[in-house]
Amino acid sequence: MSAQPPLDRLQRWMQAAVVHPADIETALKSPSVRREIDRSVVDSVILPSKTLQPAQRVEIYQNMYLLRMEEALGTDYPSLKHFLGDDGFFSLVRDYVQVHPSRAFSLNRLGDRLPEFVAVAPDVKRREFCHDLARLERALSQVFDAAETKALTAETIDQVPPDAWEKARLTPIAAFRLLALRYPASAYLDSLKDEQHRHPPARRQDTYVAVYRREYSVYRHDLTRVAHDLLADLVAGKPLGRAVAAALKRGGRKRPSADDLFRWFRQWVSGGVFAKVEL
Repeated sequence: MSAQPPLDRLQRWMQAAVVHPADIETALKSPSVRREIDRSVVDSVILPSKTLQPAQRVEIYQNMYLLRMEEALGTDYPSLKHFLGDDGFFSLVRDYVQVHPSRAFSLNRLGDRLPEFVAVAPDVKRREFCHDLARLERALSQVFDAAETKALTAETIDQVPPDAWEKARLTPIAAFRLLALRYPASAYLDSLKDEQHRHPPARRQDTYVAVYRREYSVYRHDLTRVAHDLLADLVAGKPLGRAVAAALKRGGRKRPSADDLFRWFRQWVSGGVFAKVEL
């Protein structure tokens, strides 16, 4: 092989070496890296510095790659990082980016598949709890980045004839997510602000959360199961009359009243959850 490979081959070689999970010597001898440039000619492709050999110079970028991935994912998943600790989170990131490496110029979507990865990762402590933490934090990230949608206004609502509401369908804004969780992930997020570090135990507890953005602020609201199910029906496009009728039958002894439904609906509308009403 020529000591001066084409630029595209050099770029592929550099990327393969940088993202390889093992130490730099193992990386440079691996098939995926040697396919581009053999280890025996690396010293003629990368020159040494006064203090570092060629492989050591590449190793700097290899180390920085994982640190940059950890920084990006730690920004989107701070509670998951807090729960796992620095070492546990770093190990998770190392394994994750081997399966789902960055493929775009932006790192905004790097963590999109992390919740699903956590759900099957073998070495994550309290994996099911971590899965819910990751799901909630991904929803927060997605809502933050979602397109701005104009919310339903009071004027539009006033224009709807009273007898038309029964068959009306409501469309949510783009920056909205609804989650049913098996663990108190939302409470754990809240506890990170507790100066006394009183975190809820990672025990099974069904919880329901609505996440949405209004202008430049992201909101997270805990819901009862009945409120969640009503909102889920509305978001799915079920006519308001049918959704309300179903909600009034739910809950057993804790069945909601008509006043409860009206209060929830008013909160969601005033909070900007819905974008439009279709008659």
